[in-house]
Amino acid sequence: MPLTILKVKNAKPGRHVDGRGLCLLVKPSGARTWMLRMQLNGQRRDYGLGSALDVSLAEAREAASKLRRQVREGFDPVAERRKARKVIPTFEVATRSCHETLGDGWKEGHHARWLSGFERHVFPRIGGKQVDQVDSACVAEALSPIWLEVPETARRMLQRIGVVLDFAHVKGWVPEEVSLRSVRKGLPRQNDKRGHMEAMPYAEVPALMRKLANAAPTIGRDALRFTIYNAVRSNETRLAVWTEFDLDNAVWTIPGERMKARETHVVPLSAPTVALLRRRWDERASDIGLVFSKDGKKPISDMTMTKLLRDDGISGVTVHGFRSAFTDWSSECTEYPKEVADKALAHKLPDKVEAAYRRTDFFEKRRGLMKLWADYLDSPPRAEATPADAAAEPTEDRVAA
Repeated sequence: MPLTILKVKNAKPGRHVDGRGLCLLVKPSGARTWMLRMQLNGQRRDYGLGSALDVSLAEAREAASKLRRQVREGFDPVAERRKARKVIPTFEVATRSCHETLGDGWKEGHHARWLSGFERHVFPRIGGKQVDQVDSACVAEALSPIWLEVPETARRMLQRIGVVLDFAHVKGWVPEEVSLRSVRKGLPRQNDKRGHMEAMPYAEVPALMRKLANAAPTIGRDALRFTIYNAVRSNETRLAVWTEFDLDNAVWTIPGERMKARETHVVPLSAPTVALLRRRWDERASDIGLVFSKDGKKPISDMTMTKLLRDDGISGVTVHGFRSAFTDWSSECTEYPKEVADKALAHKLPDKVEAAYRRTDFFEKRRGLMKLWADYLDSPPRAEATPADAAAEPTEDRVAA
């Protein structure tokens, strides 16, 4: 039988049912509360509707009716109350928390540069949003400015955003896992070939090097010249520290944990490279800190060197592509074996048997090759007319190994 006002007033301790899940709970102390019991997603849940001292029978029935309607429409009162009690961080705060929590297991270089792309490309657009409000549409909008301009970076950021959202879900900040598979469907098709780094023709590189050398020195220009002189990867330059260098013997030893192949790489330094480093040593912020940094602690962005190229009107060409230019020059303009150039680039032999038997690192031959490369890069305009002219230079520029 449904409850009446009199029954509510005189109800003894226990559960008193009104109908359709609404009941009055009376405790031995005399406290009386209204409760609505319903099924949601196959689970029985109880929802409190307030004290019977404050909520009348009619008001309880009205509240129960309203709550039933909201639940049918997908509203989850318990989840909403939990959400209201929990402080949901912004996407930027969640990202930094993810970086701090997961970063201990990452390689040192990866840990140092993981946040830089967020700070440059993502935080300015969606960093202030609550992380539970970041969906595929937000991500597509955030990545749209760089999707075609720097496609490799954009793809990398898409993957990292997914890591952050998965982390936020595990932390309870995002109620359900967020799939980013549809992001690409909301963006133009990228036409670059993944993994291919567009290179400047080697015959044009000396002109660029002269332009960089003649401009006012900056950390970015020094880093780009250093990278090209040594044909190394940009991250090997960005994260180089003074303790890796022996300038008296013109040697740079890059520890294995910073190398792609995870093996120590010893680089013979050419005279112009040593001169560049000695100048930077005089301006250093720390004897043991980063070489290419304002304070010796924070590395330059992975886009700093690329921006120099774009500011000079050089589109499409990547910093990594200068390694390809070096390879082409070595093949066309010297008689050094391919193995020596490969070793200069720290390429790992795909054949494990051959790698096991090849013990030499061709260090002295690489020193000669890198000297020739530096001489070529610093050559006057007449020496860079065409690739064919470069290949036909006198024997001092085309040296047998």
